Amino acid sequence: MAERDIITMNQKELKQLHVIHKVLEGSLTQKQAAEVVSLSERQIRRIIRRIEAEGDKGIQHRSRGKQSNRRLPKKLTERVVQLYQEKYQGFGPTLITEKLLELEGIAVSKETVRTWLIEAGQWQKGRKVRTHRQWRERKSCFGEMLQLDGSHHDWFEGRRPKCVLMAYIDDATSRVYGRFYEYEGTIPAMDSFKRYIRKYGIPMSIYMDKHTTYKSTAEPSIEDEINGTTPLSEFGRALTELAVEIIHAHSPQAKGRIERLFKTLQDRLVKEMTIRGISTIEEANNYLHIYLAAHNKRFAVKAKEQDDLHRDIPKGLNLDKILCIRTVRSLRNDFTVAHNSKLYQIEKGVKSKEVTVEERINGSMFITLNDVRLPFREITARPEKPKAATHVRRYKARPQPADHPWKKWNSRLFRQMRGQTKRPQGIATL
Repeated sequence: MAERDIITMNQKELKQLHVIHKVLEGSLTQKQAAEVVSLSERQIRRIIRRIEAEGDKGIQHRSRGKQSNRRLPKKLTERVVQLYQEKYQGFGPTLITEKLLELEGIAVSKETVRTWLIEAGQWQKGRKVRTHRQWRERKSCFGEMLQLDGSHHDWFEGRRPKCVLMAYIDDATSRVYGRFYEYEGTIPAMDSFKRYIRKYGIPMSIYMDKHTTYKSTAEPSIEDEINGTTPLSEFGRALTELAVEIIHAHSPQAKGRIERLFKTLQDRLVKEMTIRGISTIEEANNYLHIYLAAHNKRFAVKAKEQDDLHRDIPKGLNLDKILCIRTVRSLRNDFTVAHNSKLYQIEKGVKSKEVTVEERINGSMFITLNDVRLPFREITARPEKPKAATHVRRYKARPQPADHPWKKWNSRLFRQMRGQTKRPQGIATL
């Protein structure tokens, strides 16, 4: 029995072959066949000639079974995989493609790198499972709304303790500003915001979560209930004085723009600092200016409207007095103030029961009354209390029982004295 040739075709080629047979049988014209398979009449005539010369095998594409002329050398594949294992372990396909071009001079596409890593068992393609959420349109103008948050992460990959990146992203343009701090708190929030408004201006509103730095957990006072207000944190109070609207998010997904930014920075920024050996917050902040400039140039978008809604800082406005921690303290009769387990002496007599302690961003402290600074000094050594006088212990006589012999003798003696006018002989005067 003669062996029959096996011809491999895909569904598209099978469809074309079926239509060409109809043309050869005279059931369809070349024009009709071209319309059915979405080809030109010239292509139909060429396919007909190939099938007449080679049989049904002529329908196959000429490059089937052959290597592409654009195929990259195998040595290049091995080189990229080796670099990934030795230098770029953990980098995603997109980021490693950028680093290969920037640092190694190798120009390949990210999908090519992804395919090579998957074939080498160094990468797995994961499917993202997302819950449905309603899309919110971007704000129209730059400065109309900022999203603010702090990201706690091992930004230095063990080269120093964990720290926090305080970041701002504009909702309309995705322009980013950030700075590293030791912790997420009132002073870092105020310092980063002060630096931001000096660079761009005062925004219209800020969208942030309910961290205690941004939202007070105190119960409303009687004055708050009367005025219909809510307690403010120190950072919230400073924003209110600057006429910045405060918007609190009820979930992380509500401020998804900055959450996605942190996911990007925790991948890209961490690896960039690792390559450069950055291991201190000061070095990281210096590099962050360079990195964010390139990041904004690449990822920032054009706002719907061209207006910039940032307000200039008013002339004469003392930002340090607004962006500080204010605490009301009682003034004692000896004009001393207790604050943070320390005692301060006011060196000027004032008629008030309370003063305000201001802790500035730069670490300085002021004590004021009605916005007027009061001279003061810290009491470093308190006078010792006088030692108490030695206590002399006094013993009380214990009461004697009623049947004590002395009491019996004494009572008999008094009875005799009441019954006699003369004192018995031998009895001493009591």
